[in-house]
Amino acid sequence: MLRIILAVLAVFGLAATAHAQPARLETIELSSKLVPSPVKVSVLLPSGYDTSKGLPLLLMLHGGGGDNGFLTNMRPIVEAAWAAGEFPPAVVVTPDVGRSLYMDYRDGSQKWETFLVKEMIPELRRRYGLSPERSKTVVTGISMGGLGSLRLGFNHPEVFGGLAALEAGIEPALSFDDVKMRNRFQRNDQFFGTIFGNPVDRAFWRKSNPANMVLDNREKILASGLSIYIEVGDIDMFHLDEGVEFLHRVMWDHGIPHEYRLVRGADHLGRTIQPRMRDALKFLNLHVLNPPPADTSFATNKATIDRLRRAMGVPDDQPRPAFPSTEPPK
Repeated sequence: MLRIILAVLAVFGLAATAHAQPARLETIELSSKLVPSPVKVSVLLPSGYDTSKGLPLLLMLHGGGGDNGFLTNMRPIVEAAWAAGEFPPAVVVTPDVGRSLYMDYRDGSQKWETFLVKEMIPELRRRYGLSPERSKTVVTGISMGGLGSLRLGFNHPEVFGGLAALEAGIEPALSFDDVKMRNRFQRNDQFFGTIFGNPVDRAFWRKSNPANMVLDNREKILASGLSIYIEVGDIDMFHLDEGVEFLHRVMWDHGIPHEYRLVRGADHLGRTIQPRMRDALKFLNLHVLNPPPADTSFATNKATIDRLRRAMGVPDDQPRPAFPSTEPPK
């Protein structure tokens, strides 16, 4: 009798698997008074999607000149990561934000950051039955989308458990007056004026600059345990390697844990994007969504090294040294 029951269950299990819904991509529209509406939002639902599962949310932000169709291009990468077990089933979302830098504009005419955090994410959680936990909410993006990932994560670590910013469109400076044309030639004065005020409001730019966000929000970021991944190609056509390297050094100097990769031989576009996005998804999985147990295999050896360090007069809480200047002596 038991064998018969098991056989029946096996048949029903196979039938359920055979009839499981495949992954599907749909587009919804959201209305808001904060931004030009309706906002088109592409949503990728994993195979077997069920509103009762409380799945994670992955925001996948498009770059400058892109739109919500970016998710169509990224879909094969996400599905490959799912198939390889590199990323768990999740609802993946790309909103069309134009060339807004994912910002609330200086004049208040458009408030994209507020819309995404205060309106879109709660609506997506309600509509798709997603987990409300920050440990199940992550963001990634490419270029302007990388900038958006930094902006959302740094300003709202209470909402996001982790971010992965690829080739983020940021400048290597803490002051707008120190930004060289080499690092912003793709964004002319008119563009900056539309978002940051005309003339550019220096204080507003500073507050909106990711490197300054790290400094301003340092304690909040550290307290949240936000997992941070940044990367860039070393031959980026927009010289974004300089901005991302600068951000890395700011985070290093101020003790913000993060993973940083300078990808050898990688440009802003091209065939490296697929493996680079796969690596970003792996990071978000292993450091946020499904972190493994702590590695204790080296605990005995570490204790020995700790004792040696203390014996040499190096305290446990000694701050990490800043990078020495790379400028040649005058």
